[in-house]
Amino acid sequence: MSTITAATVKALREKTGLPMMDCKKALEEANGDEGRAIEIMKEKGQLRKAKMADREAGEGRVAIWTDPARKIGAIIELRCETAPVAQTDDFEKLATTLAQYVAENEGATVETLPTLPRKDKPGAKVSDLVDEVFNRLRENIQISRFERFSGDLGKYVHFDGRTGAIVELSGPCPDELSNGVCMHIVAMNPPIRAREDADPAEVARERATLEADVKGKPPEIAAKIVDGKLGRWFSEFVLLEQPYVKDDKKSISQALDEASKGLTIKRFRRFQVGGA
Repeated sequence: MSTITAATVKALREKTGLPMMDCKKALEEANGDEGRAIEIMKEKGQLRKAKMADREAGEGRVAIWTDPARKIGAIIELRCETAPVAQTDDFEKLATTLAQYVAENEGATVETLPTLPRKDKPGAKVSDLVDEVFNRLRENIQISRFERFSGDLGKYVHFDGRTGAIVELSGPCPDELSNGVCMHIVAMNPPIRAREDADPAEVARERATLEADVKGKPPEIAAKIVDGKLGRWFSEFVLLEQPYVKDDKKSISQALDEASKGLTIKRFRRFQVGGA
């Protein structure tokens, strides 16, 4: 049997990130063969992973990746079992890396993402990367959902990693403003982008209620009152019409138009761990 030295154990730990004792046991079982030891640990990791698959992954984090030019990007929700694990560097890095794979592979789904080839290890898959982090953190890790974006992008993830937003704009926009808009989305959670996205039946009901309130007033005055109140109603939940949280004297639409005439939001997505 080959002699297992502290140096060989340390070398294996540096490659796998797994505990020293696990590395030592695997090397002993593999008779000192590092390659076989890695395979043994992978096999044991898969068994451990299968046993944990039914455990609730009720915690996690939201991550966003964009390329340096902010022309492609993705937002992802990655789930785990406990809040402390969600805050680890390993988990945060995994979430961001997975978002990058989504951004760089148009058409990827939750089912196909793990099958994509890894860029850093020829012959390996994204699922192997997830397994490596699982073996270190020992918690059920699940890719919950993600969405890919392209165009002129802005992004923001709250400091606790539990909520984030990404936005696609109609043209170039200063990073400070595009990121600020995403911060606004995280804070205010608007359900729709613009008036035209509102449910026509709901708008009709609100207008009917307002018109009933001004019944008996002169038509021109009544119309102005209804239009004013309807505008305030829209500003409560329509992103482009909400007062901008960083300058509430302007709406989001006005802030964008001041930065670049005609600039607007094409689409956005807000993720919150365990929520919408």
